[in-house]
This record gives sequence, structure tokens and C-alpha cells, in this order.
Amino acid sequence: MTDDRRSAGAPTLEDVARAAGVSRATVSRVINGVRNVDPGIQEVVRQAVSVTGYAPNRAARSLVTRRTDAVALVVSGAGGEGRGPVSREDGSFTAQVFADPFFGRVVTGVVNCLRPRGMHPVLMFAETSRAREEVVTYLRQGSADGALIVSTHAEDPLPGLLTEAGLTAVLYARPARPVLISYVDLAHQDGARLAAEHLLARGCRRIATISGPLDVPAGQARLAGFRDTMARHGHPYTPIAEGRFTQESGEAAMERLLAERPDLDGVFAANDLMAMGACHVLREHGRRVPDDVAVVGFDDSSAALACRPPLTTVRQPVEEMSAQMTRLLLDRLARPGSPATSVIFEPELVVRDSA
Repeated sequence: MTDDRRSAGAPTLEDVARAAGVSRATVSRVINGVRNVDPGIQEVVRQAVSVTGYAPNRAARSLVTRRTDAVALVVSGAGGEGRGPVSREDGSFTAQVFADPFFGRVVTGVVNCLRPRGMHPVLMFAETSRAREEVVTYLRQGSADGALIVSTHAEDPLPGLLTEAGLTAVLYARPARPVLISYVDLAHQDGARLAAEHLLARGCRRIATISGPLDVPAGQARLAGFRDTMARHGHPYTPIAEGRFTQESGEAAMERLLAERPDLDGVFAANDLMAMGACHVLREHGRRVPDDVAVVGFDDSSAALACRPPLTTVRQPVEEMSAQMTRLLLDRLARPGSPATSVIFEPELVVRDSA
């Protein structure tokens, strides 16, 4: 091959080796991350890669490293085949996922962690038994190096299926069932405590709460933390209406609470979308927020800023948690024998205009 023909095509390992003044084998070791290469030579090779514009062939590289540089990002539920919380065919599960700002924040954290490493997420949905089987098969076939799991239901069997299959995975939020799997989570009860104490410090005395779905561990924990704090401050009963972490469910829950306790003066909603729905209903009933009813949300999502008035809320650092989840997975991939671990993040109260 002449130099003219070579320059007309994509740069090769030989081009990089020639520019760096080293052997093709040395270039291959540097590109594939082999550690026994002198740091000075590594830098020369990296500069040659930059100058030549060489891009490794991922298929060929995977044969050497047995890695795909792809990670499955799986949003999982607990439905059976053709049944469960939503049907796969009607698209409502995916529509709900993309409508919730929480999932966008998860993707942001994952991508920001993977991109500098030249890795990419593959988005998958596992809301039925067949879809879960597809995820397990996909990973067993080596189509992705591991899985990041965001589960939407306490009875979700996917974490257990992955661990039983010996596949590498990390979970966002601790599993409801005892499964030996690494995870990141938030101290949800402490976050709910912050919300209760803030409402009480404002002078609210007739306080109600819109819980999250009580078949989700986070919903259970936030309700438990809120009720416990209220009880510790002499409030033995707190009116509760269950929501589904959507704005519409927050509106419906707020209507039920107003019917039960028309004189309420404080509301804690277990996420920002439900708090936004609560504020909408309160305005419709002529209640001023926060003058008549103070409202506190949870998550500090984009909904907290879009709400009118802007929400006082408990911050869940979703982007940081997702990045940490990704780092845990990469560490497990680099050290396959390492034990499962957990990382718990602390919540923070963010005070705005709603309370």
C-alpha cells in the first residue's frame, strides 16, 4: 500500500506506530489499556493517536479485551407478561418514564460518568417477565459489560435474576427483597424528617401528607420518616393520601385531603410532581401558598422550579447518585471478585417560596 492510498483511508495502527516511533504491538498494548507500558511511551502513543486521528475498531478491540464499552441502563418494573402496573404494548410504561424528570437526571449522571471513559449506556426497559428475560439474555451474551438498574416496584424480580445468573449489576435504591447486590440510595427517612421539622418550625399545626406509592421502598421510607417526626412532636395522627409520583395523582390526593381536613395549613408531598399538583388544586380552592397552606416537596427536580410558587423541597442528588452507581459498576468490572457494597447519600432541605 502506498502512502497516498494509506492517507486516503482511515488511519491504522501502523500509521500511529510510525508517528510514535514504536512498534505496532506497543501501540496495541497502549490502546487496549495494558498496564506494563512505560508512562512516557504511553504519552507518545496518545499524542500520535491524536495527530493521526486514529479511532480503534471497537469490534476488534472487544475480541482482545472481552469488553464492549457499553453498559445496560435498565428501567425495570414488576409486571408479569402482558399485565402488571402497565402494559408493554400500549407504551404507557415508557411514556411514564420519559415524563418523569427523575429519569432524565439519572441518565445525565450515568452519561457524564461514562462519556469521559469512552463508554456508552444502552437504554432498556424491563416491565414484563419477557422483557426481563431479554435483559438477562442480552447480558449473558456479552452485549454489554454490566447493568445499571433503576427499579420502579418493590416486587421487581430483576435484581435477583441478575445476581443468580452471576451478572454484574448495580441498583439505584436499596432492594426491597434481600439481594446481595451493590446499590446507591438516599436516607429517605431523614429527608422526610427535614420536611416535617420545617413545616412545624413555620408554625403549621394541621399538617397532611401525600405519600408516594406504598409498594415502592422510597415511598414507604418517606412516609415512615414523616409520620415518626410528627409523632415525636406531639402529632399522633397525620392525614395521608397515597399518590403515584405523578402530578395528576398529587392533584387527586390533594382533593381527598381537603375533603378530610378543610382547615389544613401544611402539606408534605413525597415528590415534586405531586407537590406541584397539590399547589394547583390549592389555588383552585382559593388557598394561597404559602400564606394559607405551606407545601414542601421532595427531590429538587425541575418541577420544583417550574412550580408556582417555586417549591421548598428536599434535595435528592440524583445526578451524583447515578454517577456513583456507575462508578460502583465500573469498579466491579475492573475487580470482578470485589464484594457488593452500598453508598447512602444525605438529603438537604432547599427553601424556596412554597414553605
